[in-house]
Amino acid sequence: MTFTVGFDLDLTLVDSRPGIRAAYEWLAAATGRRIDIDLVVSRLGPPLVQELRNWFPEDEVEEANSRYLAAYPAHAITPSPAMPGAREAVAAVREQGGRAVVVTAKYERNAQLHLDHLGIKADELVGGLWAEGKAEALRAHGAGVYVGDHLGDVRGARAAGALAVAVPTGPYGAEELRAAGADVVLPGGLTDFPAWLRGYRAEAAESALA
Repeated sequence: MTFTVGFDLDLTLVDSRPGIRAAYEWLAAATGRRIDIDLVVSRLGPPLVQELRNWFPEDEVEEANSRYLAAYPAHAITPSPAMPGAREAVAAVREQGGRAVVVTAKYERNAQLHLDHLGIKADELVGGLWAEGKAEALRAHGAGVYVGDHLGDVRGARAAGALAVAVPTGPYGAEELRAAGADVVLPGGLTDFPAWLRGYRAEAAESALA
């Protein structure tokens, strides 16, 4: 029976920090707004509009959002590498006969550009969903596991009834992720995922035969 694993994008599959930094540098220069970009990059995860509200008055947020999204492909894709083990993690799902779905808060078109640039092949991509909102896509695609780096990813997995697998490669450490309700924390990030998945699938197969 086919199984589905969901993955977050930013700081789970893709180290988008260099690209997001470059995009914010462009936005600050284009708008003349002071933006603490180090602070922005230190807390990636929530939707873009939520972050922009810290730096722009409400009546300017929509325009800033549109300008950032339009400029993102030119500034953010090339500088952003894959996270260690990302390609191997997605490949491991397929090797076990499963499907890999990426569910992210990022604008879907820009998320697809990251995946294409890095050669990460997802079976499905759903953008624009954050925290508990991710449960909608996880349930729709039958994901029994969701892998992410943020407390919001843990909440999304739990809301979907999926196993919350966390990687401490984003703004939160292993203990914070466990305290938030992560079922599994992979200390080495996605480099630990293939071995964990093999063990998880083997246990599931044994339980099915019991």
